[in-house]
Amino acid sequence: MRQLAIQNAAEAIRHFAGTMVRDYGGIGGLKTVSVRGLGATHTAVSYDDVVMGNCLAGQIDLGRYASSSLNGISLHVGQGNDLLSSARALASGSLVNMSSQQWLPQDKAYSLYATLQGGSFGYFSPSLSTTHKIGTHTQVGMSYNLTTAHGQYPFTLPNANRVIKENRTNTDVYQLSEEWNLQHRIDSTSTFDGKLYYYDSERGLPGAVILYNNHSTERLTEKNLFAQARYAKQWTPKWQLRSIAKYTYGYSHYSETNVKYQGGKYAEKFGQHEYYLQATLLYRPTWQWQLSAAQDGYINTLNSDIPNFTSPTRYTSLTALQTQYHNHWLNVRGILLGTLINETTHTSKNIQTSTTQKLTPTISASIRPFYTPLYLRLMYKNTFRMPTFNELYYKATGNRELRPENAHEYTFGITWQAPRIGCMETLSITADGYFNNITDKIVAFPTTYVWKMANYGRVHITGLDATLNTQLRFAPQTALSISASYTFQHAIDVTHPETQGYGVQLPYTPLHSGSLRLLLSTPWINLGYSMIASSERYSMSEQIARYRIAPYTEHTLTLSRNFALRNTTFIAQAEAINLTNTHYEIIQYYPMPGRQFRLSLTLKL
Repeated sequence: MRQLAIQNAAEAIRHFAGTMVRDYGGIGGLKTVSVRGLGATHTAVSYDDVVMGNCLAGQIDLGRYASSSLNGISLHVGQGNDLLSSARALASGSLVNMSSQQWLPQDKAYSLYATLQGGSFGYFSPSLSTTHKIGTHTQVGMSYNLTTAHGQYPFTLPNANRVIKENRTNTDVYQLSEEWNLQHRIDSTSTFDGKLYYYDSERGLPGAVILYNNHSTERLTEKNLFAQARYAKQWTPKWQLRSIAKYTYGYSHYSETNVKYQGGKYAEKFGQHEYYLQATLLYRPTWQWQLSAAQDGYINTLNSDIPNFTSPTRYTSLTALQTQYHNHWLNVRGILLGTLINETTHTSKNIQTSTTQKLTPTISASIRPFYTPLYLRLMYKNTFRMPTFNELYYKATGNRELRPENAHEYTFGITWQAPRIGCMETLSITADGYFNNITDKIVAFPTTYVWKMANYGRVHITGLDATLNTQLRFAPQTALSISASYTFQHAIDVTHPETQGYGVQLPYTPLHSGSLRLLLSTPWINLGYSMIASSERYSMSEQIARYRIAPYTEHTLTLSRNFALRNTTFIAQAEAINLTNTHYEIIQYYPMPGRQFRLSLTLKL
């Protein structure tokens, strides 16, 4: 991530096959990820193996997690390989896991990573990450990241036979994130780690450019705090335990200045709390067979200063039973997940309660025939997602009668890993074909006077994900890494044959997309190149020129040089983002920035 100058988790995820990041433009714009067309609410996001929650919108903004605070990021379609994972991590269609904590080597007492960045559109971002050992069994860490920018980048608009040039407005952003980590080895069989995270932002929302109106007065202030602790114990080689406790607080304040509101301004505030407890017990009867049971429980509350707001409280219990058998050529895993949700709403007039129960299975297998470097894998997974509080209760659009979305995932894939041949150290090729069937899809559609949320949809998604990763070494200190991904995704509405959108590609879903990454490391300089590409999309189910979003490719080039001085390493880096100055949109009427430059200096101890 650092060699490619990737700034945050959302930028990293764009390089995974099968992913689609929705970006509303600007440095501080909301960034959410959908995997294989299931939608952002079907993607769970965890930080150091603890899943994060957002009961209001049901999706996590990945743009707020800076790469300077991360040691790695991974994407699991279906579920990860860890049988000690929580039931909550198994409940979604896919899982994004960000990791930050890493033990220092035995011969190192501390580490420090400090970066100062500056660039186009007023971009300024200092960051600091440090870890210190306290004795032989404990280490503490701290991470700090600040990002500010005015964000007023130029963009173009076609107007008949002319092209109008304007600057994006109301795009300023201030983002501060801090986290503190504690890791402790209690003894040779048990560990404890904790994290305290705080995020604070204040930004303008530039809004859609419709009818060439670039004016916006919307503002958003957000604060997020969570504290989590994790304990792991292994009594014997056969018995293991992992438990988690977490508290999350979220606050958002939205405002808009406009003469159409009484007093000239409209504002609303939301506050949400989550209390989460989890435990997983693992038992290995033999080295080939493993069993685990996970129990999760969490409580979500939401309150607002909106008059007559329904204050909901959601109690969720998740129970997961897992079994896995593996040998030298076969790995089979089965999961049975039970969900029980009780929801209570409080208004000035009454109290209402509803209960939802669901049992969802998963089965997967990986086969390595005849001890070859070829692996075959199969998976079936049934998942569902509850409607978010916004979909149920927000103003006039909410619908309390919504049913959960239900998804069935079918996957067949292969992986081929070649042995080392000459200068080619590694070569890995993967291909996955998949079919997703979504029923009771939650959509917004117009009624007589207003838009309403309803279970109106049935969607079929057929796709192919392919990746290639290789590394060529020409000399001890000279190597070229190549990574590429390609996605074909045919996602259509099959709700009613007589409707206009029947059999048509879903809005904002490209038929083809992909990425390419090259990293050349030499003793003198490191060169990085990355490319993101997407075919055309449509913002509505009616595929006419008015709703067409043009295809695009975005190219980024980075140059870096390392300088060593005793035990200190200095890294100077220059990057050109969107090198060809392509003017494109991911969300219609939200133009993305054109060419921009950044310089950074990093101190590493």
